Amino acid sequence: MTVADEYWFKFIKETGRSEEDKCAGDLHFQTEKFRSDEQVSLILADKKTAFFTSWATYSIDQEPLPVSGELYIVFDRSETPRCVIEVESVNVIPFNEVTWEMAVKEGEDENLGEWKSRQQENLEDEGAVLGFEFTPDIKMVLQTFKVIYR
Repeated sequence: MTVADEYWFKFIKETGRSEEDKCAGDLHFQTEKFRSDEQVSLILADKKTAFFTSWATYSIDQEPLPVSGELYIVFDRSETPRCVIEVESVNVIPFNEVTWEMAVKEGEDENLGEWKSRQQENLEDEGAVLGFEFTPDIKMVLQTFKVIYR
């Protein structure tokens, strides 16, 4: 049994949820400039309640978008499960239409300009690897979530 399986069964037992509930996957927050443990700390402090990913990532990998109600185990950089989150909403939004009210939910930046600069850099790096180009209207997937187990 994996660490993820053990954590999931502990979550099911301690919360009284149905054993039919399925884990949609593992989340590992890995970026160059913002350590994954810092992001996990923001999640555990309820300061990070959303994250953005490029729609191109899902499209290129031919993966379905997440859906409201899905449950994920969040891991820190040492591969220790730290919490379970539940997706509250999933929206596809052009990069140039992201508002500060949306971006602030990531809990990482001081203003929209800082967020856009960081995201553009990340998207350009990701695009170089996956084969897409950043454009101001590139589609972003915004997932909002809540921690339901720590």
